[in-house]
Amino acid sequence: MTTTAADSGTADGDQQTGAREEHHGPHGYAKQKDQHLKRLRRIEGQIRGLQRMVDEDVYCIDILTQVSASTKALQSFALQLLEEHLRHCVASAAVESAAHEGDGAGGEIDAKVAEATAAIARLLRT
Repeated sequence: MTTTAADSGTADGDQQTGAREEHHGPHGYAKQKDQHLKRLRRIEGQIRGLQRMVDEDVYCIDILTQVSASTKALQSFALQLLEEHLRHCVASAAVESAAHEGDGAGGEIDAKVAEATAAIARLLRT
């Protein structure tokens, strides 16, 4: 499933993901990747169920109940990713910053915290 700027309601596709540089190496979610993919497939099934419900003219309140469940599932997934980002990426930046104290390496931790804060702000807007 591909999301475009038009799908996300943003004027700029980079705004949704945040203007970020390419990150190489394992991400915080790497150890849980299979579980995350399984969870996303389940959410995808919920969305397909919504389409089927509309196609079959199911009662609106029942559809809204399913929308709520799908939204909660996505929010829960997002919070899990955020937690993994904080544990992996932000913590790594903090350790690296402490190791290079005095070298001006504190900028990376500030950037990671700002990135996480922006992600939290996007989650709260939904």
